[in-house]
Amino acid sequence: MNDVDRVRIDKWLWAARFYKTRSLASEAVAGGKIEVNGERAKPAKLLRPGDEVRCRQGPYEYVLVVRALAERRGPASAAALLYEERPESRAARERVAEQLRLGASAWTYEEKGRPTKRDRRALDRFRRGDAGGHR
Repeated sequence: MNDVDRVRIDKWLWAARFYKTRSLASEAVAGGKIEVNGERAKPAKLLRPGDEVRCRQGPYEYVLVVRALAERRGPASAAALLYEERPESRAARERVAEQLRLGASAWTYEEKGRPTKRDRRALDRFRRGDAGGHR
């Protein structure tokens, strides 16, 4: 198999529109957020159709099967044809999104705005474990 049938993982992730720039895709690969066929990838890892790619972006994880290769970024409709997401991956992402949506409403500050300076100092004392009141 020659190199025409393969493309670098960072170029493919950029062309498939998972990252806005190729340098961001390269950083993600170097940072260990990308696995190819169950192994941690390097930015120059060559992909071919049929490879399985795991891509972690924040709380979400995509499990993709490479369907086509591209070295250049095109329209989103063309990028969607480069991969197929596994159904269990999509279901897991939807579950995480639902948990985040429900959890976000639980972490709102119930008072009348930001804590005052006095409230913030009391919170700091509580976190440090100071039993006393004022200094």
